[in-house]
Amino acid sequence: MKSIIIGSNGYIGRHLADVLIQESVLHMNYDIHPQALFGQSVYASLDIRDRSAFDCLPADADKIYFLAGLTGTENSFQQYKNFTDVNLGGLLHLLDWMKQTSCQARLIFPSTRLVYRGQTDTFLSEDSPKQAKTIYAMTKLAAEHALEAYGEAYGISYTIFRICVPYGHWIGQDYSYGTIGFMLSQARQKKPITIYGDGNLKRTFTHVEDVCHVLVNASSSDITHQEIYNIGGDHLQLSDVAILIANKYNVDIQNIPWPPMALRMESGDTLFNDAKLLSTGFAYYKNNIHKYMNEFI
Repeated sequence: MKSIIIGSNGYIGRHLADVLIQESVLHMNYDIHPQALFGQSVYASLDIRDRSAFDCLPADADKIYFLAGLTGTENSFQQYKNFTDVNLGGLLHLLDWMKQTSCQARLIFPSTRLVYRGQTDTFLSEDSPKQAKTIYAMTKLAAEHALEAYGEAYGISYTIFRICVPYGHWIGQDYSYGTIGFMLSQARQKKPITIYGDGNLKRTFTHVEDVCHVLVNASSSDITHQEIYNIGGDHLQLSDVAILIANKYNVDIQNIPWPPMALRMESGDTLFNDAKLLSTGFAYYKNNIHKYMNEFI
């Protein structure tokens, strides 16, 4: 088995690289930086904005994890060209390379909760209504459709995994990503944790270790070929998570009014129904957010 990670210096990428090492999977790491940031032994620089850069990839790979990309909300409107060039253009370059080289690898793509139209107290399945409220979300939804199109037209194999809110770490200094990362950053600086509104929005939280094991294991089966899956986890209100962190660091929680733009971009509750993934037998979640907050941060 030979795997490729594109975006190996990123939050999920660096943890995935370590999981592949633990499972003795031969893999090569690529990212835009001139060198590996986290000690990956087999590494090369790759700018996904350049189609010709993909010609250095080994066409006999068995799996390609496409984890490179830009994330953001309001800034994605301000940097729309960068977001479309990287998030969508980069994937299209890879797909064109796979088409040209007849690469038979399974392409594993992480998508986002932000492709969904949020629904209050409703667990979202893979076919729930979609709504892209930012350019970032638009690029992710378009990327999913690009995979489906190339799969139909050229037989390219893929599996899409939608991730809600990842957290945790064992490589690098970032304890968590996104929502929890922001709260932890505030708390470690002994600042109040700020929450927009009453904090009653609900999310599904998944430890990055569980995310990585799902990406590796579930993408190894024929039954997950050309499929889309939600990755599950713990379901909490944002205020519940804030309380866990505030108690750990002995800081206050401050509820502040929604900025108008943030409120317009907010998707609402995004709770993941992962029954489809669980039915494959490849999903298991060994990490619990309460245990993580109490013991590991």
